[in-house]
Amino acid sequence: MLKIEKLSVFYGGIHALRGVDIEVADGKIVTLIGANGAGKSTMLNSIVGLVKVSSGDIEWNGENITGYSTKDVVSMGLVLAPEGRRVFPNLSVDENLRLGAYFRKDKAGVRKDRERCLTLFPRLKERLRQSAGTLSGGEQQMLAVARGLMSSPKLLMLDEPSLGLAPIVSKTIFDVIREINRNGATVLLVEQNARAALKIADYAYVMETGAVAMQGEGRALLNDDNVRKSYLGERDEIPL
Repeated sequence: MLKIEKLSVFYGGIHALRGVDIEVADGKIVTLIGANGAGKSTMLNSIVGLVKVSSGDIEWNGENITGYSTKDVVSMGLVLAPEGRRVFPNLSVDENLRLGAYFRKDKAGVRKDRERCLTLFPRLKERLRQSAGTLSGGEQQMLAVARGLMSSPKLLMLDEPSLGLAPIVSKTIFDVIREINRNGATVLLVEQNARAALKIADYAYVMETGAVAMQGEGRALLNDDNVRKSYLGERDEIPL
C-alpha cells in the first residue's frame, strides 16, 4: 500500500501541495482529478523522487521512502509514465521498451513482459524498428505506458495518459489500464478527463489548489452534483 501523510511541496514561493493525505490500496485503481495547477502531477513527481518534499511522509508497504532517489523508488516497483510521453525519439520502439527494463536481471521475465506489451499494443509490434519520434501521438502514449510496464511495476503511475488523443485511441489506453489492473498491478492515475477516470477508478481524490477537496469511491463521485458541475462535461468524450 502507498500511504501519503501531510505532504507539502514548495516551488519557490508557490505552495504546490498543502498537507495532502492519500492512500492507494493494493490491487486498486485510484485517480486524482482536478483543474490544471491543482497539484496532481506534483504528487506523482514527489512519490518518485523527482520533486523535493518540504514536509510529510511517503510510505510504501510500511517503509518510509520520503527523499529516496528516483532509481531506488523505481527499483522498489513504483513506476511513473510521465505527462508528455517522454519517449526517446531517436531510439527504436524496441529500444525504448528494453530501456524500461533497465534495472531488471530476470531475462526470461523481461521477454515475457515484452511479449505481453506487444499483445496489449499490437501497433507497437508493427513498428518495433521504427524510431519512436516518428510515431503518432497516440502510438507514443502506447509506448510510454508499455515502457512503464517493462519495469514490472507493483504500482504504475500514469500522468495524463489520454491528453491530446483522439477518443478511439483514448479508449484503447483506458482499456489497457483496466487490463493492467486485472493482471495485478495497482494503478495511480492522474487524468484531465474526469468522467473517464472516475468510471474505472475504485477510489478517487479531487484536488484543488494543492489540497484534497473531496474523496470517495469513483462511481460515487461520478454522480456527485458538485463534481459533475465542476469537472464533468455534458457527455462522454471517450466511449468506455
